[in-house]
Amino acid sequence: MNRFIVAALASLATLQYSFAFVINSNGGRLNVVSKQQNVFVTSKQQRNAPLRSAQVYEDEAPAANPRLSGLALMLGDGTRKSHSIAQNSAFVTGFFKGLSTRDSYRTLVTNLYYVYTEMEKAFDVTSTESVKALDDKELRRVDQLKKDMDYFYGSTWPTMIEPSPVTKAYVARVKEVAEKEPYLLVAHQYTRYLGDLFGGQMMGGMARRSLGLPKDGSGIAFYTFDDISSLKDFRTDWYHRLNKLDLTDSQKKAIVDEANLVFDLNIGILTELEGNPFRAMLSLVVNTIKVKLGSIQAKTKTFLRRI
Repeated sequence: MNRFIVAALASLATLQYSFAFVINSNGGRLNVVSKQQNVFVTSKQQRNAPLRSAQVYEDEAPAANPRLSGLALMLGDGTRKSHSIAQNSAFVTGFFKGLSTRDSYRTLVTNLYYVYTEMEKAFDVTSTESVKALDDKELRRVDQLKKDMDYFYGSTWPTMIEPSPVTKAYVARVKEVAEKEPYLLVAHQYTRYLGDLFGGQMMGGMARRSLGLPKDGSGIAFYTFDDISSLKDFRTDWYHRLNKLDLTDSQKKAIVDEANLVFDLNIGILTELEGNPFRAMLSLVVNTIKVKLGSIQAKTKTFLRRI
């Protein structure tokens, strides 16, 4: 089944952006299934670049690609190496389960609402400088998720929802980290927000086409970052700040470990969903073909009128 999924995904254009979360936690490299980024480390020298320790506001000449050094590199390599093909395939399968029906996708949005609400509540109250240095208002997702909840449930949605079992465990972990070791919230910022940035546009588009959502963006506000003019520049700046955090080597290692745990929690949320991933893939492929055929027909009509 997983090989079929991978083969089907490979036929979609710009696949490298489609699974933002998987790509981000793989450090931007495409595995058998694929993770979320536009820049990939291919040289052995780059992969083994020495780690650098820095202060939050330290003045130094930044590397051309901040993802090739410091904590950014540690997270990229540390999460990529720990994830098996089975884990990556489970993520992709789960995501397509979420796209199989509106109910499945609504459940996914609901669970993400609980996760981000707890995360952003922790960011609001923390005094930990490393977390505050990476907490950008442009990345906050709760308000966007509320828009999606309004669309799928109506205005009474707060009285209609509850978190899934895995979501409860996820939320409990965020609470525990925020209370006992708040610097580990950096792993949650990295794993979720960077994943959203890398794959948001493509994943939102896939959801819209697969589920037949309106073209005005209703239902996929979560994947929309209207306040960021250049995703590439924003990501680069975020990685620079990540590498400048004042953290010990042991804290950095703990952040990598936490990022791996977050990855597994996200897989858990996806695998809980009810739905048929093949149905979602077929719907996505068919609707993509329809869009492309419609574009071709429109161009043909325009051409014929000009003859």
